[in-house]
Amino acid sequence: MTKKIAILPGDYIGIEVMAEAVKVLDLLRSEGEAIEYEFGVLGGAAYDAEGHPYPASTQKLAREADAILLGAVGGPKYDALPRELRPERGLLGIRKDLGLFANFRPALAYEELAAASSLKPEVIAGLDLLILRELTGDIYFGQPRGRRVNAAGVDEGYDTMHYARDEVARIAKLGFEAARKRSKKLCSVDKENVLETSRLWREVVIEVGKDYPDVELSHMYVDNAAMQLIRRPKQFDVIVTGNIFGDILSDEASMLGGSIGMLPSASLDVNGKGMYEPIHGSAPDIAGQNKANPLATILSVGMMFKYSFDRSDIADRIDAVVKAVLKSGYRTGDIAQAGEKVIGTREMGDAVIAALRR
Repeated sequence: MTKKIAILPGDYIGIEVMAEAVKVLDLLRSEGEAIEYEFGVLGGAAYDAEGHPYPASTQKLAREADAILLGAVGGPKYDALPRELRPERGLLGIRKDLGLFANFRPALAYEELAAASSLKPEVIAGLDLLILRELTGDIYFGQPRGRRVNAAGVDEGYDTMHYARDEVARIAKLGFEAARKRSKKLCSVDKENVLETSRLWREVVIEVGKDYPDVELSHMYVDNAAMQLIRRPKQFDVIVTGNIFGDILSDEASMLGGSIGMLPSASLDVNGKGMYEPIHGSAPDIAGQNKANPLATILSVGMMFKYSFDRSDIADRIDAVVKAVLKSGYRTGDIAQAGEKVIGTREMGDAVIAALRR
């Protein structure tokens, strides 16, 4: 059965890196893979085209697709828009609309890029951890929220951190399942000593853990976890945490390997339908200059085949090719060290395609 992919390049460098990912899809199609794709708009591009960051046309496209491939959204051009029309609201909207509650963010340290990390090579050598972030709850979606003037006449803003038991249970279950397939170690990150939300979180994770006696469960406060990711990152295998903590920790972890431009992500619903995207932003400062690193987007294609299409063979092939390209010395500016030759976005995509053909 042909798999339908919705391609949403987004804004700025999202358009450039997506073009290189499409090269990979085209090659796979030429080899006989039953996939088809259709382009849509999200974020700033959607606002420009249709007046909303997640318009009805994109909703229809995303709902009918088997998977979504996203570039990046946002940029200073849209900062003056009302909150509900900013590009980031399109990203939050599609996650909520499709029920994409589970965000898988791997953090890897490629041997070839050891010098690109700000940490000592012995600290990050062999690093391979997975952060599983709950994506549709927490303070980003909790109600009430808003702005007001308090009794003293002072302007203030307020947001609500909120989780329900079933929301925690389903992400915890995925965390245990992921750990079971790896090194059977799961660390749940919360702030249980301060937050009622985190107290519920920890209770539910412990309850779910009773069904996984083969997985070693540990707990860590988020501030300590942030420190430990820098101090001794290889102590972790799988981390499961809430939306805001996961947002921060996953970006921190991305830099362990040297560049945010190297890491893909997957956001899944309960049935394995997912949206796949690099974790980097839209980088308006380098847009249109052929400087962006497309490897995270290409690796996101691999994650799509693994999680939504049940084709780990293709995912493994893409991962191996990216490693081979790095070993051959190809570097975009974000991962290049002094003396290394820097190539552009398109040239890096071409190197991946050449390696795939071999």
